[in-house]
Amino acid sequence: MTVTNRLNMDVCVPLLVFSAMAGKDFDLARWWELLPAVLLVILVSGLLAWPLARLLHISPRTLLPPVMFNNCGNMGLPLALLAFGPEGFSGFVVAFVISNLLHFTLGAYIFCRTTRFVGLLYNPIVIATALGIAVSLLHWQLPAGILIGLKMLGDMTIPLMLFALGVRMTDVKLSGWRIGVLGGLLTPVTGLAGAAVAVYWLGLSPMLAGIVYLFGSLPPAVLNFLMAEHYRQEPDSMASIVLIGNLMSIGFVPFGLWLTLESLPA
Repeated sequence: MTVTNRLNMDVCVPLLVFSAMAGKDFDLARWWELLPAVLLVILVSGLLAWPLARLLHISPRTLLPPVMFNNCGNMGLPLALLAFGPEGFSGFVVAFVISNLLHFTLGAYIFCRTTRFVGLLYNPIVIATALGIAVSLLHWQLPAGILIGLKMLGDMTIPLMLFALGVRMTDVKLSGWRIGVLGGLLTPVTGLAGAAVAVYWLGLSPMLAGIVYLFGSLPPAVLNFLMAEHYRQEPDSMASIVLIGNLMSIGFVPFGLWLTLESLPA
């Protein structure tokens, strides 16, 4: 799976990010308040998880990324469309892009401390994000045929990630369930705590508050497993966290949706 994972990271994921940002649903300028809000959710999650990782003698490089970076793509985007409709969905796309940009910069540094930020500028995902931001801010409209083609290639990302995760799970030992449960609990609990801090400190509008609460309630991103494979950072443990965390989302995501709907005006 090494070659497949590499192609996914260097080709499919960048195309997924770019196609999401170049689409008509993405409007960065309108939703700029989500930038500090999403940043707060991610940082608060990391700050709460770090001392616990030290206390339990778990490598922070293994526990922090899945707690900080959640499944805001293939789970969050459909839920946002269901909860907010097309208007709020465009705001959640902004949250998705901010999270992904931090995932491949700050997250890459957490996975591997020797990572240089200058080198990250050449990362295909960072390049795709920069190009997507430029297209959005300049209001360029790509030809529909090209955008659809890029989106189709980008849509391969999630199935390939899930396939790679399934392959890895065949090697996971039963003893790995403990860190899986811990990571699965910490991700939404710290995320919702960070969301509450962001909503209170930033005085967000009901729509923005709803987006942030939904964002904070999501389970670990499957992409964390792919990055753990890439950086050789306990991929078996990461697979357990991702799998069990997404199973546990059955309990936490409905609570996040309830907070979301409570934030919206009647």
